[in-house]
Amino acid sequence: MDEMTASALLTNKVGLHARPSVKLTQLAKKYDAAITVAIAPDGPWFDAKSPVKMMRLKAPQGETLHFRAFPAWSGFRAIRRLKRSR
Repeated sequence: MDEMTASALLTNKVGLHARPSVKLTQLAKKYDAAITVAIAPDGPWFDAKSPVKMMRLKAPQGETLHFRAFPAWSGFRAIRRLKRSR
């Protein structure tokens, strides 16, 4: 499978709650790549384009978010941009 993976530290003071989940989802939807997010490197994985699924992560500040994008050539820019957004 041709996928790209990356991880990023969640620095938002309140973690991944409703507003940051929606912002992440809006950004992920700008790309054709299938993007998934997990709080453990081996999952479970959640669709980054679904705000409800993103809120299910319940990730607190300091948690490491793990990203996967497929296909890799399409997901590279998406993951890089997701990591830079706050």
